[in-house]
Amino acid sequence: MKSFPKVIYKNIRLYKDVDKKDWNNWKWQFQNIIRTISELKKVINIDEKEEKNLNDCLKLFKMGITPYYATLMDKEYKRCTIKLQAVPTIKELKNDLEDHDDPLHEDIDSPVAGITHRYPDRVLFMTTHICSMYCRHCTRRRMVGSKDIHLSKKMIDNCIKYIKEHREIRDVLLSGGDPLSMENDSLEYILKQLREINHVEIIRIGSRMPVVLPQRITDSLTDMIKKYHPIYLNTHFNHPKEITFEAQKACARLADAGIQLGNQTVLLRDINDCPFIMKKLMHDLLMIRVKPYYIYQCDLSKGISHFRTSITKGMEIIENLRGHTTGMAVPTFVVDAPGGGGKIPIMPNYILSQSDRRFALRNHEGVITTYTQPEDVFSNCGNCHICDDEKYKPLDGVAKLLNGEKLYLEPANLTRRKRL
Repeated sequence: MKSFPKVIYKNIRLYKDVDKKDWNNWKWQFQNIIRTISELKKVINIDEKEEKNLNDCLKLFKMGITPYYATLMDKEYKRCTIKLQAVPTIKELKNDLEDHDDPLHEDIDSPVAGITHRYPDRVLFMTTHICSMYCRHCTRRRMVGSKDIHLSKKMIDNCIKYIKEHREIRDVLLSGGDPLSMENDSLEYILKQLREINHVEIIRIGSRMPVVLPQRITDSLTDMIKKYHPIYLNTHFNHPKEITFEAQKACARLADAGIQLGNQTVLLRDINDCPFIMKKLMHDLLMIRVKPYYIYQCDLSKGISHFRTSITKGMEIIENLRGHTTGMAVPTFVVDAPGGGGKIPIMPNYILSQSDRRFALRNHEGVITTYTQPEDVFSNCGNCHICDDEKYKPLDGVAKLLNGEKLYLEPANLTRRKRL
């Protein structure tokens, strides 16, 4: 198996006297998160201009960097890909006209505090506002870092009550903040309550701990989680430099406990907006048993416009992956649509033209070929009666047009309707 580099922390001034036992303790890491400029200056070099800009930025946004993640930063190089994700810059004070506090309408689509219910059969359950690190590209900076609190038991119980009362919910994603910032027993309380709801089939956890604080992935944590299978965990590696021996070990511990791992990468300018960097990242992820899942176009959140690339860049990256490497290493490139539109997949166009019977297609090499459809293209119902179960029927959208339940969809408040 491929080996990845171990983190060396003793040569950093701030940590030269730290005991190995403390370093490997996730609670010690949490208690020693870098929050001040004076601490940061003991890890990387900061000139006077950077320090002034950093001071200005910290008046509005907090800084939080785990000691482990801090060791991955290049001490001198200003464009270090780890530093760009971890250290605030003056660019965060610039807001574009398109920027919003809540571009994805997670608060607007929230029937109960802590729950976002956008898609028909699944909900986002924000269990906490706490993260072990404040990623500079975070889309939820309106809440993460503003108040370092977990949801109260009363709020958690209200969220669970909502899920119980809505039988269409079969999939619950625990997010935040980072759910793994909670103590094991607090997280288990949520998992146990959810697993007792008959219509909840899948529980997912969104966490960046394997990336920024792999020490959190302990045997006691994985032993607890695996009691409530099926559990899936999506993490958030953005650059090959983040894949270390320690991260590999954390992911192995999760995978060995039967927790299936996926990765959600955000496309970030000057960090990973390169087809070669992305290909290496996807290959390395598979080597640590993490399936590439999504590449996200950077959201329209306030203070992160300097990270955004063109959508075309994401399509170029997929063009350089599809057919050029295993399909397992090809994630879906998505735009999480502003206004709560949800994830919209975007990819290069492989359909060149079509007729009644044939599709003209091209492959990754530029080879043009055709696929001939059968003369009888109609599928016959096998009378399996699965479609009689209401939970499998589409609740909205184009799918209702395709199954014949609706003839058309139209926007609300059409001008011509107001004339009637």
